[in-house]
Amino acid sequence: MVKRIGVLTSGGDAPGMNAAIRAVVRVANSANIEVYGIYDGYRGLVEGYIEPLTRSDVSDIIDRGGTILGSARLPEFKDEKVQSAGIHQLNKRGIEALVVIGGDGSYRGALALSQAGINCIGLPGTIDNDIPSTDFTIGFDTALHTVVEAVDKLRDTSSSHHRCSVVEVMGNRCGDLALWAGIACGAEIVVTAQTGFEETEVLERLKEFDVIKKKRHAIVIISEKITDVDAFAKKVSLNTGFSGRATVLGHVQRGGSPTPQDRVLASRMGEKAVELLIQGIGGQCVGIKDNQIISVPIEEALDIPRSSRKKLQQLFDRLV
Repeated sequence: MVKRIGVLTSGGDAPGMNAAIRAVVRVANSANIEVYGIYDGYRGLVEGYIEPLTRSDVSDIIDRGGTILGSARLPEFKDEKVQSAGIHQLNKRGIEALVVIGGDGSYRGALALSQAGINCIGLPGTIDNDIPSTDFTIGFDTALHTVVEAVDKLRDTSSSHHRCSVVEVMGNRCGDLALWAGIACGAEIVVTAQTGFEETEVLERLKEFDVIKKKRHAIVIISEKITDVDAFAKKVSLNTGFSGRATVLGHVQRGGSPTPQDRVLASRMGEKAVELLIQGIGGQCVGIKDNQIISVPIEEALDIPRSSRKKLQQLFDRLV
């Protein structure tokens, strides 16, 4: 049985990563397995920034956002020589397996290490919810709550001043944050990479909300990198009866104490990761499907097409 495992967080931080780290350490320790924390992601792996983690080291972190292990991007990890340097750091410490918490880029690194003989398990830590092999990723629920809270506050001032609030949220490749927030906040329009963006059409719809439906305000939620929201808000002012105002939520969506749902999800996934490694299984990533914790081969997970979320989009359209 495996006696010593490592854990790292990679890519963008997500609320709940600390809960996952805590679960890995405590579940492993309960099975008499030592855990080593690898700081600053794959960069820390290659540079040997690796220290033991005990139960007390992960006390009082379950409610903290971010990651106590830190994170850093290392595009060079695609190079086999760089991977070999990381494997050398593991071997000289007797670390036999690894838990990697992050997004699809992190999964690719974990897959490469698994193919090189180091059993790795991936946990989906990203606020974008853009890992197709799982219904939800660690951090998505917390980020969604942050967006909803912000939009709810914007609605109060928008309705007072006959405004259209154009709110940019994260998730340019995956529109889940925008779509879920749009339903939860009662937004008038949601724009994502999946819906496409026709500026003239959106402006015409806003005119309809103003003139025909006589709305006192409007909320437009747009996924990042689709359009310049400041410029679009000015066009709203010029072409509709609403006064357009843009708000870019930015990295505030990444921060904050994780919700209970993210804490429990991360804990369940961390437990599953350790159970797989105890069984000698690597090259897998953990997910949740129909509230059941599952695992699938990383290679298969990376090839799964992204869901179009048609049913959610249809629900949003019916509610407007």
